[in-house]
Amino acid sequence: MLHFRKAEEKDIPFIVQMIADDKLGKLRENYREPLPQEYLTAFKNINADPNQELIVVTENGDDKIIGTLQLSFIQYLTYRGGIRAQIEAVRIRKDCRGKGFGQQMFTWAIKRAKERNAHVLQLTTDKKRPEAIAFYEKLGFKASHEGMKLHF
Repeated sequence: MLHFRKAEEKDIPFIVQMIADDKLGKLRENYREPLPQEYLTAFKNINADPNQELIVVTENGDDKIIGTLQLSFIQYLTYRGGIRAQIEAVRIRKDCRGKGFGQQMFTWAIKRAKERNAHVLQLTTDKKRPEAIAFYEKLGFKASHEGMKLHF
């Protein structure tokens, strides 16, 4: 059985290690020990914001993290002042993949978004991640919009 809890500062090095542990993450992250201060500063900002939930996932009461995700709840005027939930940085430890944990994590995230009265749960994924895209489609996500970014 999976257990979901808000991340604590002590979890941040392992979360960053998971985020950096793939071909795209290696290009944009800076995981090392000691962890660069920018990650701890970001955690403090996330943790202080009631519309941000950085979550870690453990199994069977064990304290060893097997996965992570971040939910952001965005209030806006469209959809009659609706709330949009955004899921980001979904990662599962390499040795825990293929066991159904990802599907369980999304089941939890969908439930959590509904608890916060969100009318939609959205995500973006890099087009270079075809396995992730197939996984999200299997969960019922639709490529309904064309996403665009302007990096600085």
